[in-house]
Amino acid sequence: MAAIEVNGLTKDYGEVLANDDVTFDVAEGEVFGYLGPNGAGKTTTIRTLMGFQSPTTGSGTLLGADVRTEEELLAAKRRIGYLPATPSFDETATGQRVLDLHASIKGDERRDELLELFDPPLSRPIREYSTGNAQKLGLVQAFMHDPDLVVMDEPTSGLDPLMQRRFEEFVRAERSAGTTVFLSSHVLSEVRRLCDRVGVIRDGRIVTVESVADLLGRSGKSVLARVDDRVAADDVTLSGVHDLSVRDATVPDDSAAPGPVTELTFTYTGDVNELVDFLDRFDLLELDVEEAPLEDVFMRFYGDD
Repeated sequence: MAAIEVNGLTKDYGEVLANDDVTFDVAEGEVFGYLGPNGAGKTTTIRTLMGFQSPTTGSGTLLGADVRTEEELLAAKRRIGYLPATPSFDETATGQRVLDLHASIKGDERRDELLELFDPPLSRPIREYSTGNAQKLGLVQAFMHDPDLVVMDEPTSGLDPLMQRRFEEFVRAERSAGTTVFLSSHVLSEVRRLCDRVGVIRDGRIVTVESVADLLGRSGKSVLARVDDRVAADDVTLSGVHDLSVRDATVPDDSAAPGPVTELTFTYTGDVNELVDFLDRFDLLELDVEEAPLEDVFMRFYGDD
């Protein structure tokens, strides 16, 4: 059984079609990234799955519970952790009191462990919390009852870089322990480091659902080649070359290159053997081939906006 199943989920607000026939599933024990810019429909999907609003059409399940059935979903939520995009707590209460309230509802067997990890200032009232401290308190409450599934909307928002790395290490450990994690994000590097698979949503519709590795593989390689020769763009006839840039390169005084040097940069989506054969015709001074950044993949979905 999948931890999350979404089938044809549609949410129509009248003037805005926020989710349009959204379909995907999340396997037990995986970290699934829900990727898209602000306004793409990520939060709408999450709010519908958590039962905060009803779908216009379509259906979804969390841990087998139908999100349209209050009784089923309420029972399942004892095994679910949730972190909204902007955690909102009683501003007059201290962090300690907030956690005590959550503990009385769902338990807190992991509270001490999580407090040591994320360290929100429990003795201070929420009105004195920074955005980052509110986020840390939200992370503690989301995981402290040891849920089987955790749903998070932009979980690293407001966290400093050190705390972001700590969060990422924690999520990887949770995955190793069998916890299912569903997180929405527009931070591409975060998705790349954390997620097994990703669903990309655009204007309320799912563009693709695939592994991060496959997504990167389909995006190709970033290539930088400096050659000891004069090369024009028309000379690069290799199939699979995209976003080609050709320029004269500056040569250091002590360089062994006797003639003009040209720098070629491009994204390559073809056969690597053909790339090697093509470059073999030049006297290479430098070659750098690496995975295309996930940002480039993202622009393939959103580049016309």
